[in-house]
Formats: sequence, C-alpha cells, structure tokens
Amino acid sequence: MKKSLFAAAVIALALVSCNKKTEEAPAAVDSAAAAVEEAAVAVDSAAGVVADSAAAKVEEAKDAAATKAEEVKEEVAAKAEEVKEAVKK
Repeated sequence: MKKSLFAAAVIALALVSCNKKTEEAPAAVDSAAAAVEEAAVAVDSAAGVVADSAAAKVEEAKDAAATKAEEVKEEVAAKAEEVKEAVKK
C-alpha cells in the first residue's frame, strides 16, 4: 500500500512538472521569436545601409575613372602633337 501511494505521488509530481513546463514554453518561444524578428530587422536595416554605401562608392569610382580617362586622353593628345611637331622638323 505504501509503495502504491509513493508511486502515485511520483506520477502526480511528474504530471504537475510537465504541465508547468508546457505553460512556460510558449512564453519562451514567443520571446525567442520576437528576438529573432528584431535581429532580422536589424540585419535588413544594416544590409540597406551597406548597399547604399556600396552604390555610392561605385558611383565615386566611376566618376574617378572617367576623370582619369579624360586626363590620360588629353595627355596622349598633347604627346601626339609633340611627336607631330618633332617629325615636321
């Protein structure tokens, strides 16, 4: 009789423990989901900033390359004139 009461007490304790964990789990899952969503928003925001920065850098590089190409073109034209003058003499 004592063994069966002890077994019933252990089973009751196990059931109560399982029910408490089940009730707490959704709250933990909800907070974890909220944290994941906040992290995703932060990553999206950071990605947008990086993309904007990269686009600006590309534009700067294109402008610098165009400017340098124009300078080189002018230098080549000047050297070509010098060569033509030298050939004429």
